Amino acid sequence: MIRRSLIWGTLAAATMLTPAFAQDSTVRIVLNEEVDLLEPCMSTRSNIGRVTLQNINETLAFLDLRQGGGLQPKLAESWEQLEDGSWRFHLRQGVTFSDGTGFDARDVKHSFDRAMDPSITCEVPRYFGGMTIEAEVVDDHTIDFKADPQQPILPLLLTLISIVPEETPVEFVREPIGTGPYTLTEWTPGQRIVLSQRDDYWGETPAVTGATYLFRADPAVRAAMVATGEADISPSIAALDATNPATDFSYLDSETVYGRLDHSVAPFDDLRVRKALNLAIDREAFIGTLVPEGALLASAVYPPPTLGWNEAVEVWPYDPEEAARLLEEARADGVAVDTPITLIGRTANFPNNVEILEAVQQMLQEAGFTVQLQFYEVAEFEDLYSKPYPEGRGPMVVVAMHDNSRGDPSFSMYFKYASDGRQSGISDPKVDDLINRAQAATGDEREALWKELHAYLHDDVVADLLLFHMVGFSRVNERLDWTPTMATNSQLPLADIAFK
Repeated sequence: MIRRSLIWGTLAAATMLTPAFAQDSTVRIVLNEEVDLLEPCMSTRSNIGRVTLQNINETLAFLDLRQGGGLQPKLAESWEQLEDGSWRFHLRQGVTFSDGTGFDARDVKHSFDRAMDPSITCEVPRYFGGMTIEAEVVDDHTIDFKADPQQPILPLLLTLISIVPEETPVEFVREPIGTGPYTLTEWTPGQRIVLSQRDDYWGETPAVTGATYLFRADPAVRAAMVATGEADISPSIAALDATNPATDFSYLDSETVYGRLDHSVAPFDDLRVRKALNLAIDREAFIGTLVPEGALLASAVYPPPTLGWNEAVEVWPYDPEEAARLLEEARADGVAVDTPITLIGRTANFPNNVEILEAVQQMLQEAGFTVQLQFYEVAEFEDLYSKPYPEGRGPMVVVAMHDNSRGDPSFSMYFKYASDGRQSGISDPKVDDLINRAQAATGDEREALWKELHAYLHDDVVADLLLFHMVGFSRVNERLDWTPTMATNSQLPLADIAFK
C-alpha cells in the first residue's frame, strides 16, 4: 500500500506537466514483459507480436476486430478456393521490403516453409497440427496452398504467417525485414525497442512516425507512466489502477488463464485427482478481488464468442469436501496423491499473477494437496510449457494465458489437446478424432463437433485446471485516438493509432 500511495500521491502534480513529446508524432508504449526475440515466425507469442505484427512484418490477410469487418486483404488482394479444395491467393503488386527488395510469391512460399521448418522451432507449426500444407508458386503474384485434409478456414490460419524475404536464413534473426510501415532502428535488450516509419511503404502513411517500447513489470508503474506523460499507451494495467474514465479502457480479452496438467505423470494420471484439483478452487472468490469484475469463469481454453462454444458445459463448482474425499479414495487405492505438486507461473504474465497463484496454492493445500510455487522467466517457462517436456519431471500445474482472438477452436485445440500437440498433456484417441473431423468440417457440422469436444474435454477427460476468461484494461494518453480491442494482448498495429 505504501508503494501505491507514493505513486499516486505524485500524480496530481505530475499530470499538470506537459511532456516534451506531447505534440510529437511518435508514441511510447510501455509493456509488461520484456521481448527476448524479434523473430517474425514467433509473432504469435504476445510479447513479440505486439511489436512486430503488422508493424515490421505483415501477413497475407488480417482479421479486422476493430471495425468488425472479418477477414480483410493485406499482402494478398484476394483469394478463392479451387475445385480441388486448395486455396489460390492473388498477391499485391508494387510492394517492397524494408531492405528494398521486391515482394512476390516466392517470398510467401519461403515464409511459410521457413515457419514450418523444425530446425528453428517456430511457434507457428503448433497451429497447423493434424494437417499437411504445401505452398506452390503459380507465378510472381499468385500462390496456391494445398491442405490435406482440406481446410475450410485456411485463409484465416494463414494470418499467422509473417512474411519475410526469400533470402531470410532458416534461423532466428535479430533484425527482422518486412513489408510493414516500420523498421527496427534500435533494440537495447531489457531497456527499449525503437521502430521508425518507412518513407517507401506501399500502403497509406500512418499518423505515427515512430514508436519506442519500454518494459515495466509492475502494472501500477505502467499506469503511472501514462498518467505522467512518460508513456502514451500501456496495453495492460491492473483493474485497481483503472481509475480515470478519460484514459482507461476495459475490453473483452481473448486470453484464458488455465493450468496445464500432464496426464502421463502421477498422480495426474488418475481422473479422481484431476477432478479434485478443479473442485478445490473457489473461482468465484477471485472475481472482483484479484480478478476484475467482468471476467468469466472458464470451461474451455478459448472465450465464449468462439465458434462451437458449448453453453451446456458447467464450470466446476467449489466443493473442497468432495475434493478431499476423492483424494482419500485415490490414496486408499495406492495413488501417490501426496507427491508434491509444483504450481508453475511465468513472471509478469498477467495482473496479480503472483497473488492469484498464491491463493490457488492455498486452496489446493486446504483440500489435501502438497503444493510448492515456482515462477520462471519467459524462456525457462517455455521449456516447461512446450514439448519436449523435461525428463524426470514431477507433477506440474503449468499456469499460462492462452490467446484465441480468431473465433475458431482450430487455433487452440490441436496444439493444446491432440496426442502430439506441442503443449498437450493428454493422449486420447477420441479427442484426436474429434479434432481432425472438426478441422475439416464446415457449417453446422463443424460447430457441432467443436461443441462435442468442448464437453468431452471438460466433463469426461478433465484435461486441465481451467480458471478465467480475462477482462483487460489499458491506459491511453488523451492526445491519442485509440482504444483497445480483443486482439490488443497479441498485436498492436501502430497504423491504428491517430492523434486528436
